[in-house]
Amino acid sequence: MQSFYSEQQKILQQTAREFSIAELAPKAHEIDEKELFPIDQFKGLANLGLTGLTLDSEFGGSGGEYVDMMVVIEEIASVCGSTSTILITHVSLGSQTISRFGNFDQKTKWLPLLSTGKKIAAFSLSEPQNGSDALGLNTKISKHDTNSYLLNGSKIFTTNGEVADVFVVFCTSDKEAGYKGISALIVDKNTKGLSVIPQHGKLGMRGSSTAEIIFDNCIIPVENRIKDEGDGYSIALQILDSSRIMIAAQCVGLAQGAMNAALDYSKQRRTFNKPISQHQSISFMLADMATELDAARLMTWRAAKRHDEGLTYSKEAAMAKLFSSEVCGRVVDKALQIHGGTGYFKPSIVERMYRDQRVTEIYEGTSEIQRLVISRAILK
Repeated sequence: MQSFYSEQQKILQQTAREFSIAELAPKAHEIDEKELFPIDQFKGLANLGLTGLTLDSEFGGSGGEYVDMMVVIEEIASVCGSTSTILITHVSLGSQTISRFGNFDQKTKWLPLLSTGKKIAAFSLSEPQNGSDALGLNTKISKHDTNSYLLNGSKIFTTNGEVADVFVVFCTSDKEAGYKGISALIVDKNTKGLSVIPQHGKLGMRGSSTAEIIFDNCIIPVENRIKDEGDGYSIALQILDSSRIMIAAQCVGLAQGAMNAALDYSKQRRTFNKPISQHQSISFMLADMATELDAARLMTWRAAKRHDEGLTYSKEAAMAKLFSSEVCGRVVDKALQIHGGTGYFKPSIVERMYRDQRVTEIYEGTSEIQRLVISRAILK
């Protein structure tokens, strides 16, 4: 697979791998166990320029392609799923929305701080009642005066929500207008009337902070609206399309981490006077894991490459996210099976990855939504 990467991407891969082993691996269990946001590790990613990867270099971003980001996310996720989720949300959701759709003034104000990791971004779309129905928004904006809106409502499952400085918030000005009534706003965490309620107790990805965000008569300047009123739905769909490539990369990374652990354990663990890797039942399991993992990586690379070359990629991104998330589930399941009872207990890395994987079939579009996107594309 590395032959598909440029020399620069191979260097980036090695840099991310070394950082992950040195800075993430020693803390990954504690981050998960105590639900700790890895702020020092986030700062380390910022120091490497990774919090600005793919963002507009004219406004302080590191530039780079989606294949570059794919390489980085895979390496980070192979060691710590929580940290990869934090980085994906900060870059590919929150910051990327401003980078791709913001105007000059918005980019000038926010991107230098986001790209350098001095501020953390979040993406607020999900609400208590809407789930996969992105049109079912109840968070509303109304005109306060000619220069500002009143924002009221709530969001749930906002990744980075507890620590974010900047929220990209999707809301409706006219529920009867459907998608034409949805707009996107940039909201500062210090806005009066904004409150954050942490949501603890997740099964996996426990180090990535998740929160409910309440907006109570928040006054938001019109200048914080991204593009025009009614453009929010299109913005959300385009951002989710591209960010799904990064979730696919995360799944490849999680699966690779579990695969690595299974390979190492199978060579060390002995039964019937030989390593269990020499038992056909185990070796065939590893062969299936390696084959599916390679296919998932290739599908993710194809989606990222199509994005970078300016080709359509919505179907390919959905395919990569669907396949990679479900492959990851099968790989981590087999990895835990190979570990046996040892893998069932903490602090086994496969125990953590088994829990971390599950949400990848839910967030940024459930597997069912991916099948909907794919089926619509092929039935046109």
